[in-house]
Amino acid sequence: MLKTKVALFVPCLVDQAAVQTAWATVQILERLGIHLTYDSRQTCCGQAMFNAGYLNNARGSAEKFIRLFHDAEYIIAPSGSCVSMVKHRYADLDLSGSFLRDWESLRLRIFELTEFLVDNLGVDDIGSKFPFKVGIHNSCHALRELGIKAQPLKLLQNVEGLTLVNEDLVDECCGFGGVFSAKYPELSAKMGKHRSQQLEIDSPEFITGVDDSCLMHLKQAFKTNGALPGKTIPQTIHIARILASTSSSPFDSESYSYGGEV
Repeated sequence: MLKTKVALFVPCLVDQAAVQTAWATVQILERLGIHLTYDSRQTCCGQAMFNAGYLNNARGSAEKFIRLFHDAEYIIAPSGSCVSMVKHRYADLDLSGSFLRDWESLRLRIFELTEFLVDNLGVDDIGSKFPFKVGIHNSCHALRELGIKAQPLKLLQNVEGLTLVNEDLVDECCGFGGVFSAKYPELSAKMGKHRSQQLEIDSPEFITGVDDSCLMHLKQAFKTNGALPGKTIPQTIHIARILASTSSSPFDSESYSYGGEV
């Protein structure tokens, strides 16, 4: 067992729309013998408010986050976007006093799930089984602000029965961008359509990634635009749910869609 205090942070979107991702994260870490703590007082990291320009509100959320997690040896979240917010964007919130000092330490101890598994634990095979053809989408925050790309690939390459495609596809934004999709819906939809069609080319059964926000946006793009000629619309699934899977036989894949039951 890892002799550290590992705190789980469940982002708002995961809590409200993709709770299966949170449970999968727990299953993965417990399978590795890690004792997790979860503080039910946790709320939003402040990213949505920050992106919308409400810096005072975002600062309040940041201060609460820092107060709740300041003594954790590690903080793990199944979201590159939210981890990036805490690690980098809190610097733009004019934190002061003890909050600034605690954040400067805390930012070194928060990690996205796959980053933690591969870079910190040195784990790239956790005994997962997922007998499907899977493509990967690298979300912008995880890729460009956290440098997360090789880690998910290493983990997926060691999943029994999984056939990985699209790993060499050029990285592009899916068009979600948080409040960007609300402010510029037409542009966001066009970006989603373009990206979803790129991901369809190699006929994956599933598209995965480290951010449920991007995957939900892509799911809507697939639904809205339909399949390319001769292709079948893939389903979207967070990588944590693939890694938590230990079934070696085909199952009702619809149960792995957002809103389904596991």
